[in-house]
Amino acid sequence: MSGSASLTTGPLTDAEKTDIRRFLGYPAIGSDASGRSSWRFFEAYGQNEWRMNNLAAPELQQVRLYLSQLYPLETAILGASDNLDTDRAAVWQHNRNEVSDRTGLYDLWRRRLCGFLGIPPGPDLQNSSSQIII
Repeated sequence: MSGSASLTTGPLTDAEKTDIRRFLGYPAIGSDASGRSSWRFFEAYGQNEWRMNNLAAPELQQVRLYLSQLYPLETAILGASDNLDTDRAAVWQHNRNEVSDRTGLYDLWRRRLCGFLGIPPGPDLQNSSSQIII
């Protein structure tokens, strides 16, 4: 993706890190690093935390470009709910697949961020039909 050269190269903010975790499909880790849900107990969480804290300047710009793409995609899903009550209005016809289409596009970009960071998609991005619980 082009256009990342104008984005800041400073360290990621806590808010950006929270959004990255969320977009990668991982749950909140909380403020107590000693708890059993801490990222230290899960390899993918630890890899993600290390990467977020050690990205090179061009990588920080690229991550911020991904974030700038993901925010409006996420918001568009919420906005699509405005049309769920109307199938047709005069010549206008509602796309019955709008929410699933938008969700698919949103998840595609989330997976691309996972790929860029080298982090496996988190539980929120897993296909529920293929999850194995041990």
